[in-house]
Amino acid sequence: MSIRSERVAAVTEPQQYANARDTEYADLFGQAPVIFAALHGPELLLEAANPAFFEVFGGDATSVGKPAREVIPELVPQGVLDRLEAVYRTGTAYRARGGRLVIGGPGEEREGFFDVTYEPRRDGAGRIDGVIVLAVETTAFHHAQLLASEQRILLEQIARDAPLQEILLGMARTIEELSPDTIVSVLLADVDGLHLRHGVAPSLPPFYNEAIDGIAIGEGVGSCGTAAHKLGTVIVTDIFTDPLWENYRDLAERAEVAACWSTPIQGADGRLLGTFAMYHRSPKAPEPNDIALSTAFARIAALAIERHHTAAARRAAQERERAAREDLAFVLEASTAITREPHYADCLQCLARLTVPALAPLCTVHVLEEGRIRQIAVAATSPAKKDLLASPAIRGKVDEAVARVLASGATETDHGGDSPAGLCGQPGVSGYVCAPLTTRGRTFGVMTLLATDRPPDQHLIALAEELARRAASSADNAHQFSDRVQLARDLQAGLLPPALPVIPGADLAASYHPAGEGLDVGGDFYDVFPLPDERWAIMIGDVCGRGARAANTTGLVRHTTRAAARLLTDPSAVVGAVNDALNADPEDVDTFVSLVYGELRHASSHLSLNLIRAGHVPPLVRRADGTVEELVQPGLLLGIHPGFEGSPGSVELYPGDSLVLVTDGITEARSADGEFFGEERLVDALGVFRPAPPTSAALLHFLTSAVTAFAGSSTLDDQAALVITAT
Repeated sequence: MSIRSERVAAVTEPQQYANARDTEYADLFGQAPVIFAALHGPELLLEAANPAFFEVFGGDATSVGKPAREVIPELVPQGVLDRLEAVYRTGTAYRARGGRLVIGGPGEEREGFFDVTYEPRRDGAGRIDGVIVLAVETTAFHHAQLLASEQRILLEQIARDAPLQEILLGMARTIEELSPDTIVSVLLADVDGLHLRHGVAPSLPPFYNEAIDGIAIGEGVGSCGTAAHKLGTVIVTDIFTDPLWENYRDLAERAEVAACWSTPIQGADGRLLGTFAMYHRSPKAPEPNDIALSTAFARIAALAIERHHTAAARRAAQERERAAREDLAFVLEASTAITREPHYADCLQCLARLTVPALAPLCTVHVLEEGRIRQIAVAATSPAKKDLLASPAIRGKVDEAVARVLASGATETDHGGDSPAGLCGQPGVSGYVCAPLTTRGRTFGVMTLLATDRPPDQHLIALAEELARRAASSADNAHQFSDRVQLARDLQAGLLPPALPVIPGADLAASYHPAGEGLDVGGDFYDVFPLPDERWAIMIGDVCGRGARAANTTGLVRHTTRAAARLLTDPSAVVGAVNDALNADPEDVDTFVSLVYGELRHASSHLSLNLIRAGHVPPLVRRADGTVEELVQPGLLLGIHPGFEGSPGSVELYPGDSLVLVTDGITEARSADGEFFGEERLVDALGVFRPAPPTSAALLHFLTSAVTAFAGSSTLDDQAALVITAT
């Protein structure tokens, strides 16, 4: 049958002219892809149309001769007829590119895009007798442009690290807009590599998404589980007959989906990242453009997921780095604070405090001393937490764990499993860590952390072990420091009188303050001891240097003085004997001693003293009325030259008068800006002292407080003082 008989019909006019026109139309547009229609007269009757017209707008040859408003009624509300009538009326052509039209009858509507030309047609006399319609459907081109644009938008989102959910959701909605009968779903591969997790599926019901969240990857697990297993596209055209959906048909029926095509999403290395699925409401096989669309967007999804994984890995690495920095900062700050504690017990108590609540809500520290285990420190976030240790059961289990760790030198812990100590079975305890305090190959203590909420993890255990290791070294150093200080104190005590004697008519007080931490034996000393004939020897001195040599020299001076004073009655002779003893050893050329030595007698109404000074700070006498006198008899340091030349001076002390003897650690005490306390401030301090009655202890306390207020409690030199007040 010819195109003319099928598609072209003529309206009433001279038959010869119409036949010629029909033949021309058939020859030009019969098989052309261009949409063609010829409309006649003011009614715009369909005079002729090619197959492309009827294919797009519907109808057939029976539509010829009918008005355009009846042939294409769906286009009337969209203004098409108004434009055709305007062309017929004005004779002015109308052209448009990419115009959007909704075509198709009720229930079959679809969106189309067209390039159109409406040309006025004229008869042999030049009169307008109709309108020629020429159109090219550009829907596929428009969709391709839209698809490219959406792909570009998605790629831009990926480039700017938009959230993965946002990218996948945008992708799903784009495809559903491009293919209105398509429902999109993206599942993501679980970290275990065995399951698929819900990604996005904006048009599937929530119950369906919840049901397939976590489905296994494997043969026969629907379209997506199978596609992920095979790493290949799986097409199910009819869910209700395909065996892959045997276990999911009821779910699909509830969700009203009947076909599903799934494509695996793979990374550049072939690794499974997820699946991209296209569902349909009715059984359907994919067309080539569907497969192309699925493949294209699966690649975009792969880019987005890989970028997301890379960003997540980077964030995880940064988080690990941040956590490592925080751990290191905590350990450094804690170990520094522990190291600052000079004493053994304080060091371990500081350790316990710093672990709470940073590492655990409850911490105890036990040490092994002289074969016995004792708790030396405990810290808790609250009294209630601390009360856990009051439980005999918990305390007993802790003691058992501590004993095992002391014996093994290895950390014992439980973080939710079987507990060797049985601690996790106790009410309120969820886990524990017993970390040994080990140094120089010896375990001397145990730090125990008790968890009451979450069990300790491996990270916390490692942190506790590192802190315990550092704290053990600091505690060991502090222990050695404490031992050294105690040794120095014991040696210093042997160089000072254990107690001042009782002298009739006299009130005595003395003080000794070592320099720094008191690690070395100092060279300052004082002594008061009885002599024959109811006399008393008094002395205060300073040996240059510190340590063993100073201690030896101090002992030499004290013992020589005590021996000589019992044999010699002249203070000058006693001091000369000390000088001879110092000069007797030719190797001690650098040993110098300053000294004030005197003898005291108790008269009926006062105290009488004979004093001799050898290079020492001048003695001071504070009278009862507050006036201060300085005794400045000359005298060189002892130990410089053989032979001593010096003569004693006499001092009378009446009730209320005080003799004040100090070492240069007091007069040379420095303020923060480096200024000496000096002899003038010493005199001024004694002058303003106004106690009632003026006891030696009160005067000494007033004096040392003034020095401390000026120079602080830490001094660079030993400080010794001896006060004798007449009563």
